[in-house]
Amino acid sequence: MTSHPQSPLRLLPAHEYRRERWRNGFGWTREILRSTDCDAGRGDDWDWRLSIAEIECDGPFSSFPGIDRELVLLHGNGVRLRFDDGEVREAAPPHGRVRFAGERTVSGELIDGPTHDFNLMWRRDRIDADLWHRPLVGSMVLFVEPGERWVVHVLSGHAHCSDGAMRCTAAMSDSLLLSTSDARHRFAIDGGGEVLIIRMRRRDREV
Repeated sequence: MTSHPQSPLRLLPAHEYRRERWRNGFGWTREILRSTDCDAGRGDDWDWRLSIAEIECDGPFSSFPGIDRELVLLHGNGVRLRFDDGEVREAAPPHGRVRFAGERTVSGELIDGPTHDFNLMWRRDRIDADLWHRPLVGSMVLFVEPGERWVVHVLSGHAHCSDGAMRCTAAMSDSLLLSTSDARHRFAIDGGGEVLIIRMRRRDREV
């Protein structure tokens, strides 16, 4: 089921992700979710953003001053990131990842064909962000504190999530948004497959 937007547990179906061109025109992005202080997502005035980048050819990445980024390979044979200071890093199969500052000048080189890459971005002066890749075998419990937003993105298989009042099922490529208002909130997740778990926490502990 799809929950109400104000519910602590919210399903984000993959077919509802918004597809748009990169700001530099060299690729496509399917946006999962973005947040501002009021979760309105006005233009580029966001605190954090989750998306899936579709890289079809070699080319430069867009510049995002003040933003930190983490890229995780979802599909394809990998992408090589070449930074202007000479550093070279690769996101290789199955789910290689690279974390870097958004203002660095970087170009992407496809290793062997197009890729889809999970893209986490956050304003480093407002947000602390963490990302984990986990197998989902059986069940796990996540505790969300006030001032946090957690997202579970299903890489493969499926995930069932319950907060005690509501239960949602997320299929492959869907995501789940977990939140709370003024008290710690418990979420139970079970299923089978692999997931990315992302935690965004405001530095001032307010959302």
